[in-house]
Amino acid sequence: MTEDGGAPARVVVADDQTVVREGIVMLLGLLPGIEVIGAAADGDEAVRLVAELDPDVVLMDLRMPRCDGVEATARIRAEYPRTQVVVLTTFDDDASLFPALGAGARGYLTKDADGDEIVRAVRSVLSGDAGLSPSIQRRLLERLSGPEPAEPERSAPAADGLTARETEVLVLIADGLSNQEIARALHVSTATVKTHINNLFAKTGIKDRSQAVRYAFRNGLVRPPGG
Repeated sequence: MTEDGGAPARVVVADDQTVVREGIVMLLGLLPGIEVIGAAADGDEAVRLVAELDPDVVLMDLRMPRCDGVEATARIRAEYPRTQVVVLTTFDDDASLFPALGAGARGYLTKDADGDEIVRAVRSVLSGDAGLSPSIQRRLLERLSGPEPAEPERSAPAADGLTARETEVLVLIADGLSNQEIARALHVSTATVKTHINNLFAKTGIKDRSQAVRYAFRNGLVRPPGG
């Protein structure tokens, strides 16, 4: 029970490192107002536990095998929007922070956060606020108050309604990468890659990888050798 008499926040922990995951679970067990109801070793397992247990919050690591934290966050927020996600990671660089927030994470902490910071973040996201560590708040403010970045060169609209991710997968197919290599390059599972391939094949009428290569060249997504 929380200090105000309410029910504790039901939390799932997702981290691929067993020692770290067990340490986080042990720490959370000592904190007021938090009940750990499950622990996952990767993003796929985190999504499965959310479906089974309906937690209030997932504490999500980012760099995990099979399905990383960004992909898992996007899936959870799309399929189970009642569950909030707070990232708990070693990394605070822009390449980690902004994709996670873009995927729907409401909180972002680094693993040097103490118990009080974790409790505050969990309570904040459950009350509709952002649960960001002070260092992450400073990064966001610096980013927002800095000079506006130059507007990127606009690319042509994706052919046949392909999403940005489907187009990215198509380009990697044209580059000769296997499904496993594409999964490693994009930090997603091979099952996710197969889903993107099935979707882009359906949208474009492509039937095999050789047709995919020709399609990519024909639509200017890749340049022919020497082109």
